Amino acid sequence: MNLKNMKGKYIKLNISGKKLISGLLVDIGSDIWVVFNGNDYLYIPIVHIQNWIFLKQNEIAEINNNDEPTPIYNHNEEISLRKTLTSAKGIFTEIYVTSKQALHGYIISIMNNYFVFYSPIYKTMFISLNHLKWLIPYTNHQRPYGLSNASLPVNPSNITFARSFEVQIEKLIGELIIFNIGENEDMIGKIQGIKNNFVELISAKEDPVYINLQNIKTVHMT
Repeated sequence: MNLKNMKGKYIKLNISGKKLISGLLVDIGSDIWVVFNGNDYLYIPIVHIQNWIFLKQNEIAEINNNDEPTPIYNHNEEISLRKTLTSAKGIFTEIYVTSKQALHGYIISIMNNYFVFYSPIYKTMFISLNHLKWLIPYTNHQRPYGLSNASLPVNPSNITFARSFEVQIEKLIGELIIFNIGENEDMIGKIQGIKNNFVELISAKEDPVYINLQNIKTVHMT
């Protein structure tokens, strides 16, 4: 099947983390699909699309087809994940990384294999590109949590950013941090060091915990 011929079809996708997304397939890029779910454009990295099927007619009718908002990219150019992130920089955006909750804020900077994200709740965060499930740029000048400009700083951090996710984590040795939005207590502690692709954390009770770098999705400081 020529995937380009799928554009304009209604589909249902099974995304990593047991999440289902249904909607109109708007575009297909080298490493990303764009789906309009009736309200928002979802930009979904292909690596996280586990499988998909065409929607049945009754399922299509259930999708709320409001007027489509303006996409953040040029339809005349081939879309990619990096181009999408660049276009979304500074725009209020919802991103989905972990299996539990979405994050709201805006992209500050895009590095080699991660990006820097500012969340009004978690402040400056480092997000692994390998674990980004999808992103949804806000429309109609929405603001996360109805906050004012004063609560959403343009330059929220004085930290200098490393080119790679691994080196950025290494720069935080000695800091109290939270991995993966604190999915469990083993993801919270002080970074003691990094060796053989494992991060050593010291827990609240001073027990060492070793975390595989490949399993780290988000990082933010306490």
